[in-house]
Amino acid sequence: MSLYAAYAGNLDARLMSRRAPHSPLRAVGWLNNWRLTFGGEQLGWEGALATIVEEPLAQVFVGLYDLAPLDEESLDRWEGVGLGIYRRARVRVHTLDGEESAWTYVLNGYEGGLPSARYLGEIADAAESAGAPHDYVMELRKRPC
Repeated sequence: MSLYAAYAGNLDARLMSRRAPHSPLRAVGWLNNWRLTFGGEQLGWEGALATIVEEPLAQVFVGLYDLAPLDEESLDRWEGVGLGIYRRARVRVHTLDGEESAWTYVLNGYEGGLPSARYLGEIADAAESAGAPHDYVMELRKRPC
């Protein structure tokens, strides 16, 4: 199995079990030198979409999934890889067990725009459920939407 690192939006175990039913959560951890942001507001959803961008000294709390080969195509479809909405990027995830090589989805678009309050709330709730530190969750909840 290959590994898949999901940013905060994919920390919802219930949602991931529908998108990738054969790919269990392996660990949670941090993407160092990346930050959570939003973009793609013009794509027609309720607001901007979650993504990550590189930024020194920043961190994003993520879930690391053992990705089953038969779930790869499903996730790519869900994330709009074939439509050019997201692309895969290789990252290093820092977990309690050490550093793991993984890949994640990054938006193919400019940073900017605001997420809907509902979407931002879902991201914060999922991070909290996955065990993100309280201050990280509170920063998510305070973001403009």
